[in-house]
Amino acid sequence: MKIVVLGSGIIGVSTAWWLSQAGHDVIVIDREPGPAQETSRANGGQISVSYAEPWANPQAPLKLLKWLFADNAPMVFKPQFDPRQWLWGLSFLRECFPKRVPKNIRAMVSLAEYSRDTLKAMREDLGIEYNHLSRGILNIYRDAEQFEASQVAASYMRDFGVDRRIVSIDEVLAIEPALAPATDAIVGGDFTATDESGDIHLFTTALARRARHAGVEFMFSTQVNRLRASGGRVEAAEIIDSEGVFREVTADAYVAALGAFTPHIVNPLGVNCLVYPAKGYSATFKVRQPDLAPFVSITDSEHKVVFSRLGDTLRMAGTAELSGYSRALNTTRCANMVALARSLFPDALGFDNVQFWSGLRPSTPSNVPLVGRTKVSNLYLNTGHGTLGWTMGAGSGKALSDLISGKKPEPDFPFLG
Repeated sequence: MKIVVLGSGIIGVSTAWWLSQAGHDVIVIDREPGPAQETSRANGGQISVSYAEPWANPQAPLKLLKWLFADNAPMVFKPQFDPRQWLWGLSFLRECFPKRVPKNIRAMVSLAEYSRDTLKAMREDLGIEYNHLSRGILNIYRDAEQFEASQVAASYMRDFGVDRRIVSIDEVLAIEPALAPATDAIVGGDFTATDESGDIHLFTTALARRARHAGVEFMFSTQVNRLRASGGRVEAAEIIDSEGVFREVTADAYVAALGAFTPHIVNPLGVNCLVYPAKGYSATFKVRQPDLAPFVSITDSEHKVVFSRLGDTLRMAGTAELSGYSRALNTTRCANMVALARSLFPDALGFDNVQFWSGLRPSTPSNVPLVGRTKVSNLYLNTGHGTLGWTMGAGSGKALSDLISGKKPEPDFPFLG
């Protein structure tokens, strides 16, 4: 079949790669001048099955009320005159009921584990270098009550086969000695040795080059105006190409992998795509003292930030602002990130030339992504991965390729359609 993939982040490029490997004729369309220029540009770097748990849980509503007017809160809901935001928020509250949490964790872990294994196989087969480290992910906790509460989700994950084991302060320091300056602030942790980290931008751009060599056509600097549909099928993608010319691209099937912007394209067709942007920040620091900087990827659970070693840099990322589609940087947040990094690794990093970035993570209320066929018979979704696009990207692309090719995907996941 001829298939058009809309979007060239980790999700779109992975989907295009696997579709081409299945023998399909693939075109990728993106408004940016190259792949991985938006949400896949500078994320936290974690391939984190151990953290494949939903934001929505019984404790979340009270936390959101507490954080509502705090600029430095880990998660902020800033009300907008946007009905989609309010619908998303109400659906999020529904997902906070206790009975919903295990179901959502099960789905997320299943896809995340499959994707991590897929990524490993791709790395070995294709020889892609992306500063990956297979040293696990260490979650640290600063509050004993929060530490105890976190083990509810951790126990679910262990039930689903994720070896997220509890570790003492001494074990935390044995796993990552670079945390020694913060010993007094840590009450304990949990550790998953099978998790990984790496540079999503390096991987995605390298995979796009290999996809091009395999015959995938990329149309960059191209704006998709709409999908024109009739009789329950998409007939064409109306675009403005890199030369500014309006034209149509026709195909047998279409995949919408436009991240937080996917609803803009599919909602006019009557497709329910409850995805809303959660703006995240990252700060990239030059490593000045390699022996004092962490090699194990770290999650600071209280501040909802992660740290990943990417070559000679340390990437710090986190926070979630549900405040619309602006990518403007909040200087207070940026300053707080630097202060937190300095408190953990005071002598390891260069703090005078920090590279800040923000991205709009496409989030569903449950954090379970939308992957599969829509009610428009030849239109498919691959979006809504939230903070786990890097974790789930390779596997989501392969699983959707199997669905489109008439095969049963391997993971036990609630695929659309």
